[in-house]
Amino acid sequence: MARRSVLVTGMSGLIGGALRRHLEGTYALSALNRRPLPGVKCHQADIADLEAIAPAFDGVDTVVHLAARTGESESFDEILRANVIGTYNVFEAARRAGVGRVIFASSGATVSAWERDAPWSALIAGRYGEAGPFAKMTHETPTRPAGLYGASKIWGEALARHYADTHGLSAICVRIGRVKAEDRPMATRDYAVWCSQRDIVRMIELCITAPPTLRFDVFFAVSDNRWGYRDLEHARAVLGFEPRDRAEDHR
Repeated sequence: MARRSVLVTGMSGLIGGALRRHLEGTYALSALNRRPLPGVKCHQADIADLEAIAPAFDGVDTVVHLAARTGESESFDEILRANVIGTYNVFEAARRAGVGRVIFASSGATVSAWERDAPWSALIAGRYGEAGPFAKMTHETPTRPAGLYGASKIWGEALARHYADTHGLSAICVRIGRVKAEDRPMATRDYAVWCSQRDIVRMIELCITAPPTLRFDVFFAVSDNRWGYRDLEHARAVLGFEPRDRAEDHR
């Protein structure tokens, strides 16, 4: 039986590299990347160029779309090109090629401007005694983006909904928490929003293997953090996601 073909955009990034290490040998992996990646089938192109990226999608079952301008950039031109135009191009190229599923790397930045208000402001500052009882944010909590980056990820989620509804594409959005190269919390806020490399890889693999009947959904992906405010019950119920790491273990 042929292995499932999985295309990863932005495989040279932190999460892409972790995903490659975990999935190599299990799936027929390929990459859509701006620079070459030795040892993996790689189509080099800029995701802002639809015709240039199109060949990468031929014969692909699932796309994991990680490529993006990160939250450190507040340049509208950069975010427009990579996160708005580029994300549209990935969904459209997937549709044209008959890809079954796109897993969109969204972000907690879609809601993290709520951290300006109590009780979340106390949580991310480490003033846990001031937070009191708090309800976790779910995938149904109104979005409140942190900057242009967060706004661009809301656009990506809306686009995923559109392609699922209009074209029958399975589109799953993963709101990824704070993944670090050090693979541990490095700041006070991280104890609320950290996601280990192991946990994000596990979440993405569960999205890859989810049944075709999962047409559209949005999930938070963070580790099992004592002071986390982002809901994991939805991902647990639908995907069977059980985080294996905890920020508190690194205190």
